[in-house]
Amino acid sequence: MTRYRIEHRTTYTYDDDVTDSFGIGHLVPRSLPWQQVEEYDVAVTPEPGDISRDADYYGNTVLYFQVTTPHKELVVVGSGEVDVAVPIVDDGKLEQPWEASRPLLVPSQPGAWQATDFALASAAVPVHAGARDYAAVSLTTGRPIGEAVTDLMHRIHADFEYDSAATTVTSTVSEILAKRAGVCQDFAHLTLSALRAHGLAARYVSGYLATEPPPGKERIVGADASHAWVAVWLGGEEWLALDPTNDQWQNDRYVTLAWGRDYGDVPPLKGVIFTEAKKSQLAVSVDVAPL
Repeated sequence: MTRYRIEHRTTYTYDDDVTDSFGIGHLVPRSLPWQQVEEYDVAVTPEPGDISRDADYYGNTVLYFQVTTPHKELVVVGSGEVDVAVPIVDDGKLEQPWEASRPLLVPSQPGAWQATDFALASAAVPVHAGARDYAAVSLTTGRPIGEAVTDLMHRIHADFEYDSAATTVTSTVSEILAKRAGVCQDFAHLTLSALRAHGLAARYVSGYLATEPPPGKERIVGADASHAWVAVWLGGEEWLALDPTNDQWQNDRYVTLAWGRDYGDVPPLKGVIFTEAKKSQLAVSVDVAPL
């Protein structure tokens, strides 16, 4: 296993006092067969009058807080240590035809009922005809699911340009297909739409990817970022996690925070504030340091 020290710092600043702030955060990594979470904390400044943790429908740890102290700056820091290994995937599951992993068509198969939610359209991931046609090139009749979805990943990586200026957090699958560009969130949403259009179950995964500095260069602290990728249901309890942004399966450089139907289920932070401020700024710093 590889151990990482993680710090995810989010700072909101306002030009007038915020008198009440309600927040929801997905900032605590999941405990998984390939991922062990050691000490992990989320600190909010100013100190909340109310703060609690709970598990959501998908088993993610969710933080809820309310700050009633008037403030012009709100800082939320998630930090701790996580041990990560390379997920083990059953070769037999990878070799089965992709058609056998459609939960709506094999409802009696173990795990199918849990996977069904991820085979349906969601708010940010509609069943898009263009995405369906794009995936059909990879999902040919009887092709092993591991080979088919990996080929789809390769094609998205080759055909779509990584461009942070091409899209926004609300960009649609249609816009991504039209621009042939986007960021990790966009490529994850496109992959989800493409797979779900053929009846496969796939979930949106949020987390971190430990970056590696160029040879001879030191790590730049705080230069990492939140990341997103996709996991495809293979049957039973087996999922294959793959990253179209970086054209690779999930390995021990990936720290899993949370998963859901799309980004809307698991943003790092969201909330509601009460203020007369006219301007605000958001600054995010993420550091994933191997120990």
